[in-house]
Amino acid sequence: MRNLSAAQDGKTNAIIAHITIIGTIIAFVLNNSSKNEFTSFYLRQMVGLHLLSFINEWFIRGYVSGVVSWAITALLVAFWFVSLIGAINEEEKLVPFLGEQFQDWFKGIQ
Repeated sequence: MRNLSAAQDGKTNAIIAHITIIGTIIAFVLNNSSKNEFTSFYLRQMVGLHLLSFINEWFIRGYVSGVVSWAITALLVAFWFVSLIGAINEEEKLVPFLGEQFQDWFKGIQ
């Protein structure tokens, strides 16, 4: 974790970011007024998970298989829990496998 104070200050917004896409949007708006690196970290993680979820629902379920889509959904829910627990514990916990890429791909979210 980079900054304990930032984690403490941004914890609430980081948790809000985990509450559906609406929560992510709310946390983004709240973070715009006073930038917090901890909240930004979790915003990038959640944007990545939301995008994977949309791809799963629109492409995998529609063109591949409902069973495969269900398995991916279960995996994404597990990733979401890992991220949420990290936010609650004030730790910058990367989503397994793709967390570092989310931080890189969405580095514009600050």
